[in-house]
Parts: sequence; structure tokens; C-alpha cells
Amino acid sequence: MSLPGVIRSPNIWTSPGVYEIENRGVDPDGVIEAAMAEIRGWDGAVVLDVGCGTGFHLLRFAATAARVIGVEPHPPLLALARRRTAGEPRVVVRPGTAQDLPVPDASVDVVHARWAYFFGPGCEPGLRELSRVVRRGGAAFVIDNDATRSTFGGWFARALQDYDPVAVERFWAVHGWRRRSLDIRWDFADRGDFEAVVRLEFAPDQAGRILAEHPGTGVDYAVNLFHKLY
Repeated sequence: MSLPGVIRSPNIWTSPGVYEIENRGVDPDGVIEAAMAEIRGWDGAVVLDVGCGTGFHLLRFAATAARVIGVEPHPPLLALARRRTAGEPRVVVRPGTAQDLPVPDASVDVVHARWAYFFGPGCEPGLRELSRVVRRGGAAFVIDNDATRSTFGGWFARALQDYDPVAVERFWAVHGWRRRSLDIRWDFADRGDFEAVVRLEFAPDQAGRILAEHPGTGVDYAVNLFHKLY
């Protein structure tokens, strides 16, 4: 069972294999990581990946970090992340949630949360935990969709009509975070992978319309990089 208080993920929990395809196709140019490194790099740092899923990003950080800690609340994904990072002594994967991080006070230099938990109002307990675990001179990064622009942003806005991007941006600003708007892309190996990921991320009727209207194997995609220095 997952830990108490965990909200079920609509994508990676149900289809981790397809989500792996999505991870490989998101931001092939490394725009997000380059922007993060400009703000606060992780060479020689202790990195915490909140909601690490199957551990896709853990080894990427471990290439230059001193230590990487993945936190994941869903046992099947936790097992996959541990299997993926077995043999890498700088990586440890622990069960835990954003609102109850299994790390000591002031022990982390860089926090990474990508499409996990930190979606605006309601994540205040997690923000308090970040303030507890990030030491002075550290930084936290949250990557989320920008529903105000790009082709993908239009799909996202139509799929979640109650989503208020202005309110979300206001939330982060009120809590002392800054926003960097980034242009990335989805780019998949073939049309079959593209279709599988679209069907994972959108309801059947919405996915059908997207696929009927949009040819090819990729799409332009805007994201927000919310960040805070401590």
C-alpha cells in the first residue's frame, strides 16, 4: 500500500512503462536542467528528488552530485527506482511523501520535483518541509505545465478547464518563489510512442481529438520552472 495521504497519480501509477517513454521524450534538449544549473547547480551537492517515480532522473543527478536521495510514496514505483539505481553508491531511494520527507533538517542542497505534488494551493505542508530540509545556500525547483501558451499548453488547458494558471502563479509568488518560463518539446521515436503518451495523459475523447488534429511524433511544450533560494 502507498503511504497515508498520498493522492493517486493518474499516469505513472497506472502505466509506468508508457510513462518511461514519456520521460525519454520530454525535453530532449535539456532545457530544464540547463535552466536549473544556471540558478543553482548540483555538482558535489546533496540532491533530493521528491516523487522520484521509477528513478528516471536519479542517475542523471548522480553523475555529478555527491549524493542523491529519491523519495517515492508508491511501493511499486519505489521498487523500480531501487532496481534502477542498484549498484550506484551515491543514490538511495526511500519511502516517503512531500509533506513528511525522510531526511534530517538542513541536510539537502538541491530539491527537484517534476510534475509531482507541488501543483499550487494545497501543497503548503510540502513547502514547510522544503524549508526544513534545505540548508542555507540551497535551492528548490518545481517543474509544472504552463497552460497559457504552446500547443501542449492548449491541450492541457482544455483538459483541465477548472485550472487557473494565474492563481497558481500568484500562489508561488506569495510564497517567495520565482518563475522562469521555458520552451521545451516532446519528441518521440515514432508515432506509436507519441500516441501512447497522449492517451496516457488525456481522457479518451480528448486524446482522440488531439491525435486526429495533430500529426507527427512531437509537439511544442511550455513549462514553468518555479524556484526558490534558501
